[in-house]
Amino acid sequence: MRVLLIEDDAALAAATIYHLKRNGFATDHAATLALARAALPVAPWDALLLDLHLPDGDGLSLIPVARRAVPGVSIIVLTASDKVRDRVRGLDAGADDYLVKPFAPEELLARLRAVERRRSGVNSSVVRVGALVVDLTGMRVSKGGMPVTVTAKEWGVLRVLASRLDRIHSKAALKEAIYGFDDEVSSNTVEVFVRNIRAKLGANSIENVRGLGYRLTGEAS
Repeated sequence: MRVLLIEDDAALAAATIYHLKRNGFATDHAATLALARAALPVAPWDALLLDLHLPDGDGLSLIPVARRAVPGVSIIVLTASDKVRDRVRGLDAGADDYLVKPFAPEELLARLRAVERRRSGVNSSVVRVGALVVDLTGMRVSKGGMPVTVTAKEWGVLRVLASRLDRIHSKAALKEAIYGFDDEVSSNTVEVFVRNIRAKLGANSIENVRGLGYRLTGEAS
């Protein structure tokens, strides 16, 4: 899942990015409206985290621009005000959700997981494929009832595959979902993560559809 954080508070932005990346969300940052506008057409954003009070204007002015540039993007407004009228203003402007600052990282992660479930059409946070169980909320993976430890990037790949079992995910799409602009990316990085996941879950747990990409099968061997 690709997230753009639009926030001018450097400390808050750094902390938020840390928590999002640690939980497998590819996250990029824009500190102004101008930088956000420039970033919108660059990547297939799944969600925007939008501060209202930015150095160069009202964050709400970005919403119609974002809707045109990235159709279907989910927008969560970040506001320091808990007044009803301010929350209503954001929702009426086209935001999908709001979060009052200061917020707990766990709440933000829960909101983004809810966004991901809505976008993928997955009704349950627990996805079962054969002997494989992927808990999208708890960030847990098990095979045959036994827990399996995965890295943040491996989790990012698994979460994308588990969220849309009906889709073949291209290598480029997976890379977009797990890496931000500032991350170092090698040409074979997705293949490495898939190989590592297969070593932990079974050789046939992820199918390679030649010329198209990958999909999760849950098969052990």
